[in-house]
Amino acid sequence: MTTNILMIRPDPVPSNLQAQLAEAGYSLLLKTDLDAAMAALDEHAIDLVLLDADLAEDIAPVVAQIRQAKPDSPIVTMVSGNQSAQASEAMRQGAMDYLLRPFTTEQLISTVQHALSLNEPLANMIVASPASRQLLLLAQKAAQTDASILIGGESGTGKECLARFIHDNSPRAKGPYVAVNCAAIPETMLEATLFGFTKGAFTGATQNQVGKFELANGGTLLLDEISEMPLSLQAKLLRVLQEREVERLGSNQKIKLDVRVIAATNKDLRQEAANGNFREDLFYRLDVLPLSWPPLRERPEDILPLAKHFLAQHGSHAAFELHPDAAKALLDYQWPGNVRELSNTIQRSLILAKGLVIREEDLMLPSSQIPESPQFCLQQSRRSAEFQHVLDTLRRFNGHRQNTARALGVTTRALRYKLAAMREQGIDINRLAVGG
Repeated sequence: MTTNILMIRPDPVPSNLQAQLAEAGYSLLLKTDLDAAMAALDEHAIDLVLLDADLAEDIAPVVAQIRQAKPDSPIVTMVSGNQSAQASEAMRQGAMDYLLRPFTTEQLISTVQHALSLNEPLANMIVASPASRQLLLLAQKAAQTDASILIGGESGTGKECLARFIHDNSPRAKGPYVAVNCAAIPETMLEATLFGFTKGAFTGATQNQVGKFELANGGTLLLDEISEMPLSLQAKLLRVLQEREVERLGSNQKIKLDVRVIAATNKDLRQEAANGNFREDLFYRLDVLPLSWPPLRERPEDILPLAKHFLAQHGSHAAFELHPDAAKALLDYQWPGNVRELSNTIQRSLILAKGLVIREEDLMLPSSQIPESPQFCLQQSRRSAEFQHVLDTLRRFNGHRQNTARALGVTTRALRYKLAAMREQGIDINRLAVGG
């Protein structure tokens, strides 16, 4: 099957280049001005666009124009050594890659193959931005190994979805996938939850219980919010990862493990280790293949595809659509709560919509909300004061959760839920609570 490439450049191309591309299975269509190129995009099935930076003084708006006309056709820019700024700006506008002149036919074909691979569908993942696709392609490669993987990113970016994607694309896909949220389980029960226990191991242990590590044998174990694991348990986890075996609480019998561990966190674990809040040796054991989801505001190309996915997912099989004003509002918003906030926003809009078209006012985003009542403002003010008190207390104890909870008169678990709620509101706990 021939792949159609549209090359846009002010000068003709050498005839031998066209012949060499044809031998590799690529059909090259050359256009020397933008109007003719835009017409060609409408008339032909174009798989990829090669755009010469010499076509215009500023190539970035040209990239944006092509992306708007043909969002599914990847763009590769051809630049000279003194056009690095243009190449960078073109990438920000949606170009998939760039090719530095002078280049060989082999380099051109390699770049084209790479750009086309980034545009291939990725099962069960809704992505459109080059950064997201690069991350998922890297995750696919990582999935073929048994190495530990550390997934970073702000709350709500989709770290657990990425962990599941890695599992589903690995040789362990037919094995179990087990997820544990380390922040949602009381510290006193986390060890028993992970490693299991025998009858009589502690008060209330009335029968033997299999731990999450055993349940995940032959598959994948996700340790979500790993940064919330107490230091004493981190030492035991490190030993389990090193020895590849586990002992249930109350037993001396060693159970062999065949588990790939994926850890996820919204914190900078390297900095946490430097601050003494996370074991450095455990960090290096987990950080073999680090992956990080960018926040949604840094990958705006993903917003509308995700919104349409959530409309279909939550729309009770009805064919809901986004009004252009609603789509613009979604793109203009900064999404402090990331993909999770977008999903919640779409669910809310489906409740408020008067028909099958979602309008801007149905989204109820902060920029489009009606003026708030005095009672609502008072509630917001009280919540802000409460959040500030929590931050001040955290800062006073240099981010130490147990001391902060004790000073606030709440349990550590209640504090975790409060911090999670604050992160949902877009509050950067790490920066504000420690750095000020």
